[in-house]
Amino acid sequence: MNTSIYNISLFDLLWVMIPVAVVIVIYMRWTQDKTTLFYALFRMLLQLILIGYVLTYIFTSNSSYLVILILSVMLVAAAMIALRPLQKKNRNLYLYAFISIFIGGIFTLLMVVFGVLDLNPWYEPRFLIPLAGMIFANSMNAVSISAERFETENERGYSYTEARATSYKAALIPIINSLFAVGLVSLPGMMTGQILSGVDPLIAVRYQMMVMLMILGSAGISVAIYLVLLKKQGDKNETLH
Repeated sequence: MNTSIYNISLFDLLWVMIPVAVVIVIYMRWTQDKTTLFYALFRMLLQLILIGYVLTYIFTSNSSYLVILILSVMLVAAAMIALRPLQKKNRNLYLYAFISIFIGGIFTLLMVVFGVLDLNPWYEPRFLIPLAGMIFANSMNAVSISAERFETENERGYSYTEARATSYKAALIPIINSLFAVGLVSLPGMMTGQILSGVDPLIAVRYQMMVMLMILGSAGISVAIYLVLLKKQGDKNETLH
């Protein structure tokens, strides 16, 4: 099997900007928002370029402290970004987001690192950081969807139990859809990357199974914890009144 991988030049990347340009035009005309998408694209490009250099350094280091620092930064950033859609934010909500992503993400990451892969050393950055990134990012997205939906349902006057059920279900829709579609509609990121680099498809499939399961587990736990913490905050507010 050919194990070479195609080299992509910066010029070649311009081709994929054509459909992106179409989306930008539609987004600007329909939403009248002329800044968010450009800002998001700029941040994406800048962050990926910077992380490329950072990862090159991290992968050659042998420091568990450096890896833990990187994971901590990822968690804090995930908690802050998760609440971006909310109209009303406060310190407690940011703390709840951090706690929920931390518990759901770290618990799942430990199962993968010490159980599934049995990494040696456990802080092997080439494995740990990409896996943590997938786990934290999906937990972040799920918490973000649930937080926004819960806020909406709460403003509509629904009870906590009703809002919790609706927001929890909404948060898991993208992940559940991906469970239905994987292998039939899509070949997700890790599996695609491994196949492109020449890995046996049967081995790539096992890795993708691990990824899908860890994403579902971490996201589901994180959202549940976030919603439970919201209940406690609601109880405190009722007590004060």
